[in-house]
Parts: sequence; C-alpha cells; structure tokens
Amino acid sequence: MFREVMGLPAHVLLVHAAVVFVPLLALVSTGYAVLARSRFRSRLDWAAAVLAVAAPASAFFAMRSGEELQKVLIAKNYGPEILQKVVEHQGYGELTFRWSLALGVVTLALLAVTGTRARARSVPGWLGLLLGAVVVVLAAVNVWYVYLTGDTGAEAVWQGVV
Repeated sequence: MFREVMGLPAHVLLVHAAVVFVPLLALVSTGYAVLARSRFRSRLDWAAAVLAVAAPASAFFAMRSGEELQKVLIAKNYGPEILQKVVEHQGYGELTFRWSLALGVVTLALLAVTGTRARARSVPGWLGLLLGAVVVVLAAVNVWYVYLTGDTGAEAVWQGVV
C-alpha cells in the first residue's frame, strides 16, 4: 500500500500532503489561538479541526511510505552515503509526525475548551490562554521540522545531480 502508486514510489506523492497540511495546521491553529477575541475565530474552528486530524495523518502516511522506499533502496544496494542521508531524513520525518500529532491533539483540546459549549460549562479562561500559547509554540516547532525533513530529503535526492 505504501510502496507504489501507478508505478511511482508512494513517498514521492504522499510527502506533498504532509508538506501542505502540517504547515497549514500550524498557520490555522496559530490564527485560531491568537484571534481569541475576533469575529474571524469562529470561521477557523472547522478548518482547525479538520487539519488537526489530516496533518498528522498525512505525516504518518509520508513516514510509512518513506520506510517502504528505504527498503527498496536497501534492496537495490544503494551506497552507505545515500543510505545515511536517508536515515537522517527518516529521523526528521518521525519527529515531524510526532510533533504534528502533538499539535493536532492540543489544537483539538483548544477547540474543546474555547468552543461555545465550553463557555456554558464555565471552563476557566486561563486554560484557553495556556493551550493557545502551547499551540503557538508547537506550530513553530512543526514548521521547523517540516523544513528540516524536506531539506534533508531534497539533499539526499538532488545532491550531486543539479
């Protein structure tokens, strides 16, 4: 399932979903956290909820397809230099998945705490502020790891080619 799609390595296709959805989750969740007293916040809640699930899922699928691609490279006897770069890239990919999962969970918690039903249950205001701050920090971490993952992957593929 994660090896090929129509003759192409699945990783080449699936990685683009993570490259789009994880930074988009970072942007939307940060916007939701920062726009606490704005009329725009209610317009971001559905997008934040969808991305809180889609971003970690896309990072997971990219990670799994990368593991399959690594097996193919090993089977084709690629040299240790390229395989070491793949291992480095894989490590960043795993961290990207973990951090995106953390951001997704905290974003969903923020949505639950700040939603209209939460106000009716009298959730303390400081909890929303705390979760908002955690979302902003996690968003920055996610963008950084997407960059590192993409950079090491591109370097492994294109170094010496271009």
